[in-house]
Amino acid sequence: MDQAIDFQALPQVAAGRARGGRDTQQDALVCLHDPASDTLLLVLADGMGGDGAGELAAEGVVDTARRLWEQGLWREQPGALFLEDLCQEAHAELVRRREGLLAGEPHSTVVALLVRGKQAYWAHVGDSRLYRFQGRRCLSRTEDHSVAQLKLHRGEITPEQLAQDPDQHKLLRGLGGTSPPEVEHGGAILHAGQTFALCSDGVWAQLSTPELRRLSRRRDQGGALHEALRLATARGGEHGDNAALIFVRAAGAGWMRRCGEKLWSAMHPAGTAVRGPGGQGFAGDGEA
Repeated sequence: MDQAIDFQALPQVAAGRARGGRDTQQDALVCLHDPASDTLLLVLADGMGGDGAGELAAEGVVDTARRLWEQGLWREQPGALFLEDLCQEAHAELVRRREGLLAGEPHSTVVALLVRGKQAYWAHVGDSRLYRFQGRRCLSRTEDHSVAQLKLHRGEITPEQLAQDPDQHKLLRGLGGTSPPEVEHGGAILHAGQTFALCSDGVWAQLSTPELRRLSRRRDQGGALHEALRLATARGGEHGDNAALIFVRAAGAGWMRRCGEKLWSAMHPAGTAVRGPGGQGFAGDGEA
């Protein structure tokens, strides 16, 4: 089992993924940051489809996120509309990538979080999740678009049985299918002490909500993320799923901008001829 963890970090953000017991890595994520406007875009995708199509699909989702970010659409559009466009554009990208494939069909989940100042917007399709915590409480969690979640609503299984239900991997919505996806949205005003966790099912099937809450609140975000991924892959065992996770901590208004300006000043002393920091961000698909 591959124990290596691909790691990323931004102000108030730690992100990473581990391959677990799988031969390939079909989870992907991207973290994008504009310190000038206190804006973060965090996107996580869990691909599927066989014959390499899952990797192709997850990469297609994060490639789409990067492209829309670079186009600057998030500056002009309402947060929910931007995330809706991101999901629909990612779906169209997977449909394009399917053309010409001899085998496999690229499909993917997606969960995305846009943080703009004190406002947070999120969207998801499939069973990749977003948790929102405040202190010792879980304020909200996205609901999976799966047969197992439907069984839970019907009272056929308990919340504790959801992760291990044989229908947990049967999705009712996803990107890359024959019809445009129905995207589910959420949003909230941020308050000090709030944290978020975005993750694939390889994480939430192995870690409980209290464990994710506790780890998301730890001051050492990088250490907490590594511990979470190590737990997920260890509990998944030699045939365990890929695991991807992003921790986010809410900051006061202007904190990210001030942090980014200080970092920029330290890296580029006065008189250095460089392009300004506005609109720049750290982006990656999880590769360290």
